[in-house]
Amino acid sequence: MDLLFGRRKTPEELLRQNQRALNRAMRELDRERQKLETQEKKIIADIKKMAKQGQMDAVRIMAKDLVRTRRYVRKFVLMRANIQAVSLKIQTLKSNNSMAQAMKGVTKAMGTMNRQLKLPQIQKIMMEFERQAEIMDMKEEMMNDAIDDAMGDEEDEEESDAVVSQVLDELGLSLTDELSSECPQLGLGFPSQHCLPQGALTPPSLQTSHPLEAH
Repeated sequence: MDLLFGRRKTPEELLRQNQRALNRAMRELDRERQKLETQEKKIIADIKKMAKQGQMDAVRIMAKDLVRTRRYVRKFVLMRANIQAVSLKIQTLKSNNSMAQAMKGVTKAMGTMNRQLKLPQIQKIMMEFERQAEIMDMKEEMMNDAIDDAMGDEEDEEESDAVVSQVLDELGLSLTDELSSECPQLGLGFPSQHCLPQGALTPPSLQTSHPLEAH
């Protein structure tokens, strides 16, 4: 019957129904094969018993019965293998149908998303994102400049002077020696006034003003 509760069965329902029928047939074949194998063992035991008793006519008859029994066992095994092959094909059809249904759903979802995401809207969003990113970069740069101005460069200069002094100490030199070697010498062996470090005393020979002018 192709109708279920007054409606036509779907392909999935038909596949499940046929799959159940094939599984039931394989179970019946297995039961019959097991019965024949049990009968085969009994016939072999009877043949041995009759052979010991010397009843060769009965042995020949039971030998023919044993051959027929073994032939039916092989036939049942072959039938079960064929049914198993059909069952695997049905299982493959079910898997392919499930994959097709899944692909159908995915395709429908992709179509819906593509209809919702309009290209002009995406371009507008990207342009707005770039504009906001530029504004954020400008504000960050302005904040960094303001922080640098507030902090000043005095700490950097003091730190650099400390580094220079440390390097000269390691070399066994002093800042005055370095300046003396780099600045041009005057007649009395003193460096020129503009090469002296800040706060250093000016040699008397370089003092052009009269001491009284300070008053």
